[in-house]
Amino acid sequence: MKQASREQMIEGALSLLAKQGLQATSFSEVLKLTGAPRGSIYHHFPGGKDQLVAEALKLSEKRTADSIKALDSSEPEKIVEGFLGLWRYLLLTYDFSAGCSALAVTVATNSPELLKRSKSIFETWQKVLTDKFVKAGLSQKESTDFATTLIAASEGAVVMARSAKDIAPFERVAGQLVTQAKLLKPV
Repeated sequence: MKQASREQMIEGALSLLAKQGLQATSFSEVLKLTGAPRGSIYHHFPGGKDQLVAEALKLSEKRTADSIKALDSSEPEKIVEGFLGLWRYLLLTYDFSAGCSALAVTVATNSPELLKRSKSIFETWQKVLTDKFVKAGLSQKESTDFATTLIAASEGAVVMARSAKDIAPFERVAGQLVTQAKLLKPV
């Protein structure tokens, strides 16, 4: 039961980060969302809110990396379409109310530990995407460069779509990224 309570709080924190950002991800909000007992918060997270947020980010990193690894790697544009499909699903499923937890933390914290955790997430995504582009026949440099571009552009596209509560800005960026991926030449 104790582990279930801990996992519920991590899940709740991850959801709140994606929907409301770091400041709104308080212990009180996590407890309200999950129904976990108040006394369990400091039992499971003696390091406080930063520890809870770091655990939520670790969960996000693993889930997203696993989702990226599962994408079709046969052609660069298939990788791009699959990666963008993950973001499109998030935007449409949650009616533009959820975004990237790592981005939410990065722009709102001064905590070296949380910034390190966010950095790890983006580095993991870049590595997994780079490996997929290499598998699809691109050079290491081109794969790394395009993985960075894909992450940065999709993050910006998600922010724009959320602010507009409209998929159109995201789709314009997605279209450009797929077109660019089709122009990449295997080595």
